[in-house]
Amino acid sequence: MADKKIVLSRIGKAPVSVPAGVNVAISGLDVTVKGPKGSLSRTFKGVTFEQGDTEIVVHPADSSRGGKAMHGLGRSLLFNMVTGVSTGYKRELDVQGVGFRIDLKGSDLVFQVGFSHTVPYSLPAGVAGTVEGQTHLVLESCDKELVGQCAASIRAIRPPEPYKGKGIRYSDEVVRRKAGKSGGKK
Repeated sequence: MADKKIVLSRIGKAPVSVPAGVNVAISGLDVTVKGPKGSLSRTFKGVTFEQGDTEIVVHPADSSRGGKAMHGLGRSLLFNMVTGVSTGYKRELDVQGVGFRIDLKGSDLVFQVGFSHTVPYSLPAGVAGTVEGQTHLVLESCDKELVGQCAASIRAIRPPEPYKGKGIRYSDEVVRRKAGKSGGKK
């Protein structure tokens, strides 16, 4: 019986390069990454690590389908950690609408987005926010998941509507507009 060749994940095969100024400490499945932008730690499962001088190679723990899936996921999570502590991640949001605005009070954001009341939002620890011109919000963090979830939570306060485009949207988001009622059509 022929021995079946193990096919590895295309993403997982690529080594993660560690830039200068970033320290990666691997203890079994616990990984801690420290750099100029901060420190991140995570416990992995289904993968093993091989650490070299300037790069880390991720290997699957077994050859099952789940092991191959965790191989690519583990490599991507480690890459995001190394990139986050070295350069950081940024997410930008815009508020569009007449009278819509954002105010920053300490680490809390206050939104006026067409409701009868203001909507407060507390930024989680590890996320820094800056408001530019009362309608543009920039979120920055070394944790990609945290900044993405924070941006999604803020967008969910008032998602953009398709008729006038009013609401909170990502800066690079394109909102498909719909035509309104067709007046006088018979």
